[in-house]
Amino acid sequence: MQQRLTAISEPNRFRIVELLRDGPQSVGGIVDALGLGQPQVSRHLRLLAEAGVVEVSKRAQQRIYRLHPESIRELSDWVQGFAALWSARMDRLGSFLEDDRAPDETNQQGG
Repeated sequence: MQQRLTAISEPNRFRIVELLRDGPQSVGGIVDALGLGQPQVSRHLRLLAEAGVVEVSKRAQQRIYRLHPESIRELSDWVQGFAALWSARMDRLGSFLEDDRAPDETNQQGG
């Protein structure tokens, strides 16, 4: 998990992952879409592949990259765990703030 997070934390690799979210792309397509050099894109793709974030297949002379579904699912599950944690904390904070206001509202209505 840490290797995947480290891999996608670099801004250009993050942009590649965002691009691949819409579907598989050739190296040339990624180069064109992001305006980066081919050697730079190839290096980023290699690092993403080593981290298990993307997978590659060959079609004639092209290499086609796509997101590795299981890795993305694991990242999503990990992030969702934090989302649930923060949602619960925000709910508790909201309840605390409502409880804290309740006596003031009672005094204002009765007074």
